[in-house]
Amino acid sequence: MNSLNISVFTCTDEIMQQEIRPLVAVDIIEQLHRQFAILSGGRGKDGAPIITFPEFAGFSDIPDDDFLNVVTYLTSIPSLEAASIGFIIIIDRRRDKWSAVKASLTRIAGAFPGNLQLVFVLRPSRFIQRAIADIGIKLYRDDFKMKVPIIMLNSVSDLHGYIDKSQLTRELGGTLEYGHSQWIHHRTAIENFAMTVKTTAQMLQTFGTDLAETELPNDVQCTEELLSAHTDHHSKLKDELKLAVKQGATLLTCIREPVTRSANCKLSSDELENVATVERLLAQLDETEKAFDQFWTKHHLKLEQCLQLRHFEHDFREVKLALDNLMEAQAGFADIGDSVTRVEHLLREQKQLEEKGQEPLEKAQSLAVHGEQLIQNNHYAVDSIRPKCVELRRICDDFTNETKKKYDILGKSLELHKQLDKASQWCEAGIYLLASQAVDKCQSQEGAETALVEIEKFLVTAKEHQLSNPKEILQKLEDVQEMFDKRQVSLKKLAAKQMRPVQPVAPHPESSPKRASPKITRPAGVAVGKHCDSPPFLSSSHIINELIETERVYVEELQSIIEGYASEMDNPNLLHLIPSALQNKKEILFGNLPEIYEFHNRIFLKEIENCIENPELLARCFLKRKEDLQIYEKYCQNKPRSEALWRQCGDSIFFQECQRKLDHKLSLDAYLLKPVQRITKYQLLLKEMLKCSKNSEGTAELEEALATMLDIIKSVNDAMHQIAITGYEGDVSELGKLLMQGSFNVWTDHKKGHNKVKDLARFKPMQRHLFLYAKMLLFCKKREENTDGHEKTASYSFKNSLKMSTVGITENVKGDNKKFEIWYNGREEVYIIQASSVELKNTWISEIRKVLTGQLEACRGRTQRVRFGSLCSTKTFPGPWHCFSPGLSYPASLIHTALVKAMPARPHCPPSTDS
Repeated sequence: MNSLNISVFTCTDEIMQQEIRPLVAVDIIEQLHRQFAILSGGRGKDGAPIITFPEFAGFSDIPDDDFLNVVTYLTSIPSLEAASIGFIIIIDRRRDKWSAVKASLTRIAGAFPGNLQLVFVLRPSRFIQRAIADIGIKLYRDDFKMKVPIIMLNSVSDLHGYIDKSQLTRELGGTLEYGHSQWIHHRTAIENFAMTVKTTAQMLQTFGTDLAETELPNDVQCTEELLSAHTDHHSKLKDELKLAVKQGATLLTCIREPVTRSANCKLSSDELENVATVERLLAQLDETEKAFDQFWTKHHLKLEQCLQLRHFEHDFREVKLALDNLMEAQAGFADIGDSVTRVEHLLREQKQLEEKGQEPLEKAQSLAVHGEQLIQNNHYAVDSIRPKCVELRRICDDFTNETKKKYDILGKSLELHKQLDKASQWCEAGIYLLASQAVDKCQSQEGAETALVEIEKFLVTAKEHQLSNPKEILQKLEDVQEMFDKRQVSLKKLAAKQMRPVQPVAPHPESSPKRASPKITRPAGVAVGKHCDSPPFLSSSHIINELIETERVYVEELQSIIEGYASEMDNPNLLHLIPSALQNKKEILFGNLPEIYEFHNRIFLKEIENCIENPELLARCFLKRKEDLQIYEKYCQNKPRSEALWRQCGDSIFFQECQRKLDHKLSLDAYLLKPVQRITKYQLLLKEMLKCSKNSEGTAELEEALATMLDIIKSVNDAMHQIAITGYEGDVSELGKLLMQGSFNVWTDHKKGHNKVKDLARFKPMQRHLFLYAKMLLFCKKREENTDGHEKTASYSFKNSLKMSTVGITENVKGDNKKFEIWYNGREEVYIIQASSVELKNTWISEIRKVLTGQLEACRGRTQRVRFGSLCSTKTFPGPWHCFSPGLSYPASLIHTALVKAMPARPHCPPSTDS
């Protein structure tokens, strides 16, 4: 159906104006109801659509706009294939005059918008008017300016000789059923349905775009609200889809109703096209719904998984807090007891702690199982869930293992103290036994033997109390044992028979203590050897020669590019080979390459060649041309545009022809990388030169030259990143020099009024690319997009900014030496930033410190001018400046007060410039 692409013509101030909205039946409903022209659905023998102009008394009174709109609309309804054959027009003027015939032909010839094939005119039936018509058609045929035959017919039977009766309405003697009111109803219904399909598709597309751009919330409540809102919106859209499908099905039934009512009835060609149009719209609606359902299924799953994740994270924080408290309580049980009673009390407390920990441990195990189920169900946040499950199981295992260790230690402690008590009792009993044996009774053999038996019986129980610890009890046991040994020896002597000679017993030699092995020390004067196998350096002359030789080749390559490619783009003989997308874009493709060539060819190459006899002058060349070498920054800033243009046009015959003429083995894009490679080559050669010139007179200048090249390379690299920033409303060039840029993990902590919104609970940090300027710190999100199958192109979407005049820093964050904080307004907003290494963190801290120090010095200078100014007026301290220190910050008011107090009350002279 083509009617949606036709515009309505309206007359405003007698000027024809074309509106943007499409022409539909409802716009010209009154003109259509007048029925001065109809599209009955009949076709000629070759399939040409038939437009009939029935007898209409006021045809000449129809406004031109109305006539043009109706005819334009009718010619837009048939298919393009049918319309391309050409329209057949039947003008019925049997009851009218020749003037009506003439007016009809004149109007149709002047305003018919379609392709005409034939014009049939049923001439007036009255004799006089027919005669006038015969004469008039001969006289005025050329005036009608029609390029198609005009066939005058006397009756409908003559018309039947040209067009089959089945393709003509009953008014023209045919059998084709046609109801004008029903035709208008079908047309308006079809167009309304088409508009409904379009509106519904747009609604689905808009909703899908909103879903795709929605950022997932960070808490349970917001996620639930977002899921509910999206689900409700989805349900409403589904209802709209159902209504649209129902509308289309009803319309299709109405169009097919004649065929349904009578099997012998056949639909006209236009009605068949209407059926095809509605079926096509229904199919389009079905495809749209399927595509939307697929997208919704994925989005709904992600929202549900997000809600599952937020619940999991919330439960994890609660369980983790309970487990941390449990582990902290367990760590407090360091005492192993100093008595049986104390150890038993500790065991009871440990049992209570174990019982108390059963609930959080069970919750932790259950949550870990739940997390593993989420992972098995292909949750999108596997990298966030798995570490938490591991952490939960680890803490549970640590608590269980630590509890087991505590029980083991306390059990051993209890057993030890019980044995110590028994050992102590044994010692007391032994002492009492020795004290109870009267010495006078042991002087006789019988008394000595009795006492000896008592001692031997008592000593048998000593094995029950042999302990390895503690030393005091062991010492006491040894002392008691020694007492018994001595008493036993004495008693044995007394109990021995007198005839038995007493054998002197030599005392057991004491075991001498072991001597410590002498320490092996390095003899004095022995030095550790140094490695002297490092490869020898190249000589400075070799490096100069290499630099000059490569510089000459570089200049020649630049010249060949400019003459062989850039200049050829202006060659009229090759103009037909240049793609249209490349025309007038030479500056984009080559950037400022001619400027680079002129600098190296006229200046830099000659200055380097002058260094061949005096290598020590090389560093001065680079230092002298420091500003000139900045042209590479402009070249590299244009490089993304150049590469995009090359990807679009690089396969053209023009470039192939230029490459063939130059006999280059590589294509142009390889040579366009030469400038980028060249500045890198300079710093490598300077490094080698520096190795050769260690501790020489020119070392300082070489180091400065190398630092200059590194600064240029850094500046070029920073500029490449800076031009990729998108979404920043201000002018980046007004922020000052770009000092640093790089990617970090970032957490945020905001305070607003009495409410505190924490993003620190996010276990997965935001990935942000930071740009540090003298005036501002920008937070951007790095995005990478594939460009037509080529390498990824990075861009940085602006997210937030902080004025450097309002920020403070905390250099060290507890728990991670790679983190530091940036905050402002009394820590109302805190950004915890994690670098990839400690070195990178320290570099950024140093650069931020320089910015803040410079601001502080400027602040101090303004304060001194206020204090010592010639006007002697009182001024407020500018700006909420902050000092910095590891973990500390000072607001501007305190700095101002300290500075004022430190100054003399009555200055008599300006401050010294040496201070």
